Amino acid sequence: MNAFTFSFTYTLLFPYPKTLLFSPNRKSSYASPQAIPKKSSSAQHNKLKPLKKPLFEPSFLEVFLNACDDFIDTYIDPPRHPFIDPECVLSDNFAPVDELPPTECEVEKGTLPPCLNGAYIRNGPNPQYFPHGPFHFFDGDGMLHSTKISQGKAIFCSRYVKTYKYLVEKKAGYSVIPNVFSDFNNLIALVIRGAMSITRIIIGQFDPSNGFGPANTSLALFGGKLFALYESDVPYAIKLTPNGDIITIGSHNFDENLSINMTAHPKIDPNTNEVFAFRYDPILFPYLTYVRIHPNGVKSHDLPIFSMTRPSFVHDFAITKNYAIFPDIQIEMNLLGLITGGAPVGTNSRKVPRLGVIPRYAIDESEMRWFEVPGFNMMHAINAWEEDNGDTIVVIAPNILSIEHFLKRLDLVHATIEQVKIDLKTGKVSRNLMSKRNLELACINRTYIGKKNKYIYAAIADPLPKAKGVVKLDVSMLEIDQQPDCIVATRIFGPNCFCSEPFFVPKDHDNVFAADEDDGYVVCYMHNESTRESSFMVMDAKTHDLEIVAVVKLPHRVPYGFHGIFVKESDLNML
Repeated sequence: MNAFTFSFTYTLLFPYPKTLLFSPNRKSSYASPQAIPKKSSSAQHNKLKPLKKPLFEPSFLEVFLNACDDFIDTYIDPPRHPFIDPECVLSDNFAPVDELPPTECEVEKGTLPPCLNGAYIRNGPNPQYFPHGPFHFFDGDGMLHSTKISQGKAIFCSRYVKTYKYLVEKKAGYSVIPNVFSDFNNLIALVIRGAMSITRIIIGQFDPSNGFGPANTSLALFGGKLFALYESDVPYAIKLTPNGDIITIGSHNFDENLSINMTAHPKIDPNTNEVFAFRYDPILFPYLTYVRIHPNGVKSHDLPIFSMTRPSFVHDFAITKNYAIFPDIQIEMNLLGLITGGAPVGTNSRKVPRLGVIPRYAIDESEMRWFEVPGFNMMHAINAWEEDNGDTIVVIAPNILSIEHFLKRLDLVHATIEQVKIDLKTGKVSRNLMSKRNLELACINRTYIGKKNKYIYAAIADPLPKAKGVVKLDVSMLEIDQQPDCIVATRIFGPNCFCSEPFFVPKDHDNVFAADEDDGYVVCYMHNESTRESSFMVMDAKTHDLEIVAVVKLPHRVPYGFHGIFVKESDLNML
């Protein structure tokens, strides 16, 4: 999903931004808005810098450092809690799987609709090596699971995103680069593991200027490229071959105009194809920076948000036709947590959550307005739009209840989908609950991003990231009853069957604006824990029970993970 402690760890080890420390001639990313620049070459991607010649003979030092790692994991910072104990975290269908080359699948029920010609790809953590010490689920190496469909046949493939971190550790044969959620649970662990990381850099084991994110959170298609994303690193460009294999092209920093990292949840305007994104930094000010990328994939506008005065955790945001909306929730950087033996990320229960609204094309942050929304902790955004001639902003999002458990006890987390209305004239904020059920990892028909939509498809958490089924919600029911349950369709997969995030695919890709909003299919991966088999599920979005119209039996298990995407065949051919 994310790595909130990345900048904290990196800043303590290297007190200057890596773009300055390792690339003194790098162009500034704080450029004024300009006319759309020329598109960079489609073949141009970041070239990883070769490892520097070691200052010392590394063989003995590598053995010594590995021994130190074992000592720390066993005696100084062992996995004291189940949420970082690899034996617990990586059990059952959370356990990692091996890569699988393109393999033809059996369609064991129904037929695959023609509109699914293309590929459904889902991202998620899958550690390359089984950890010996503390391990958080969020830290696993990114693995993509793809089901490529053509003329009613399916080919499945699982491949790691070949990040710099993955390649360095693959060559070494063991973990080298620190895991940001797992390895810095207290001050002593931070100091010792930080010193060991510096030593590994000095002897040439890795170069942090190449990044060390696992690209394990989501995927996005824009600027003619398909990216695997992780919010504490730059995107990694990938492509699918005609036979269904997944290839990592390389990291992509937009011609060195992207500093360090970018959100895993960019928003693409379906009308203009513009991309809106952000990056956050939990240590260095400004903590939040707004980013805009032109339709041709060229990044042009960086806008630092100085009015976010505390290092808040910002994982997702929303856009409307004219605005971008950012959450400022109760999860923050907590330096005292390290001193008291805890993690550097904590919950500030005294803080009142806010939503920040800024014009999409703002030149500076003078037009940013913040609105307090007590008790509303928005981790993911579903959609947002404008009403009343632009005087009202509507945001739909899950509200994470018991936010203090989010990073440690997902089994205690309950998320309820809410509608929040912000009156830009009066500053008044109102909220309506759409359902009391535990719902997250939601999607919509992406044609409606930034404008009013009617339908939402959400996973029934049991607990996150597992889901026992999918529901369809009707937003328009709020206009009839202020306290309804907006669920209008439900699909439960059965005993011991759990799915991941659903994704909506329209039936007619060429006429999405003319078709009914729910004229399409909801797809996802589902795992049967009794048989230990996984399937690709296709459901009719229009039906009252989300009728299953096709099931593809997959050749190996798909672990629970995070976010996915469907890419139609014509777009795959353009990559």
